[in-house]
Amino acid sequence: MLRIAALVFDELTPLDLVGPLEVLARAPDAQIVLVGERGGEFVRDPRTHLTIRAEASFGDVDATDVLVVPGGPGIQRLCRDERALQWVRRIHASTSWTTSVCTGSLLLGAAGLLTGAPATTHWAHRETLERYGAVYRAARYVEHERFITAAGVSAGIDMSLALLAKLRGEQLAKAVQLSIEYDPQAPFDSGTPAKAGPELVERVRAAAARPLEPPPP
Repeated sequence: MLRIAALVFDELTPLDLVGPLEVLARAPDAQIVLVGERGGEFVRDPRTHLTIRAEASFGDVDATDVLVVPGGPGIQRLCRDERALQWVRRIHASTSWTTSVCTGSLLLGAAGLLTGAPATTHWAHRETLERYGAVYRAARYVEHERFITAAGVSAGIDMSLALLAKLRGEQLAKAVQLSIEYDPQAPFDSGTPAKAGPELVERVRAAAARPLEPPPP
């Protein structure tokens, strides 16, 4: 059995969660649980109006094979929540792989798990990740020891396909990629800061809902 625990919280970015789970759920022995602060509670993304139910609470899940931490504006609150940080530390002690998507890596950093480690996050929050002690890498996903961190939002699909290959073999991962028809052919070549140019980069950075900053020392 492949046990997968995914963290859910208010103001998460849905694709950060759903992208990896769509891939990992296709492992024939996958068992997924959505974990929130309180089991049975519904969390909501106000931008998309999607609502997700946490099946279990922090106290219900003590171990897993894979941890998936999505990002989103709500991650800032969790980075200051000692109960959430303790749960992440406790779960990481049991995992084969601890993963994050987008700003989810900030929670791993806030928990003290990425100190000195290469990692990635959404490009607009690289400075915050570095302030938590990680070494930022501009890549779709970064593997280091038992960690795989993915860059912004859509990169979670890339990360999870790579992870599935490690867990259950390359042939299954390729079959899943074909099954979900993941063959990106974006209409624009502006998916990274280097390609988008400084004007668009600054416009997107300025449009961020709020900065994600670590707590003061």
